[in-house]
Amino acid sequence: MLEVQGLTKAYGSRKVLDSINFSVGDQGIVGFLGPNGAGKSTTMNIIAGYTSPSGGRVTINGHEILEEPIACKRQIGYLPEHPPLYPDMTVRAYLSFMFDLKKTALPKKAHLAELGEMAGIGGVGDRLIKNLSKGYQQRIGLAQAMLGNPPVLILDEPTVGLDPKQILEIRNLIRELGKTRTVIFSSHILQEIQAVCGRIIVINNGILVADDAPENLAGIISNDRRLLLRADGPPDRVLAELRAITHIRKVERTGTGEDDGVEYLLESERGFDIRRDVFWKMAEGGWPIMALRNRGMSLEDVFLRLTAGDSSAFSVMSGGGREDGGAAEAVTEEEA
Repeated sequence: MLEVQGLTKAYGSRKVLDSINFSVGDQGIVGFLGPNGAGKSTTMNIIAGYTSPSGGRVTINGHEILEEPIACKRQIGYLPEHPPLYPDMTVRAYLSFMFDLKKTALPKKAHLAELGEMAGIGGVGDRLIKNLSKGYQQRIGLAQAMLGNPPVLILDEPTVGLDPKQILEIRNLIRELGKTRTVIFSSHILQEIQAVCGRIIVINNGILVADDAPENLAGIISNDRRLLLRADGPPDRVLAELRAITHIRKVERTGTGEDDGVEYLLESERGFDIRRDVFWKMAEGGWPIMALRNRGMSLEDVFLRLTAGDSSAFSVMSGGGREDGGAAEAVTEEEA
């Protein structure tokens, strides 16, 4: 469990972070978003113990970062945006050195071989780091962060410099890691955040402005919690069955009968994801779903609204759609 309470960081009279609060459970992937200068890297550096906060607390599995820094850092694997590599060392020598530096208790040879395979660097162990591409260097940094199998991974832009195939491989690796540990994942590529993360935290001007599942953010901001469904079945029966689903507020037929089905507009109650219920209801009736999509804004639209100073964006960011028990923040326009 990672818990951040009232986290503040100031340089003189300038506040970089202002009372940041959130918590993350024992597993799952949390996306960390914000424009340049918003305070993302500062927050991650404080959690990792690289920077001291001006106020507030960071607790990792019961250990407070200022009171028990060594115990905390044993719980963390950290990949900064620019991996801390020694370019004149070979990959194998570097990881061996970092293994010893971290006082990792696992069997060394087997553990390094496992990390090399997971990060996709097993074939370059004897090459100098400076002679490898940016993509390989990023992978080496990721392997370093995973040394000792820490329960918390902090990854700042982990796919920078990777080609599309490598990005997909790293995404899949991060998904696997998120099944057994906490992963905090920062990226400027919004599609990547949406593809990997089950929860998104957005920081703007040092203030937490959103904390929720990706599919919930657009509905919270725009008050639009609607889905467009195209189903191939008897329109009257489909309409009646959809209206019987719990947490559906309204259903309208919006399209006429066609070869690829009839279109319906579904509006759910706040905080409820009705997609699975819709799927099973259509399956019970034997009516194929030809299309099902959110009518709301894209994650890019959400991000721009949240970070552009639009007062309508600073409404309550509910955490009702998450499964990790993390605390959501309500930020008003006045606080922002």
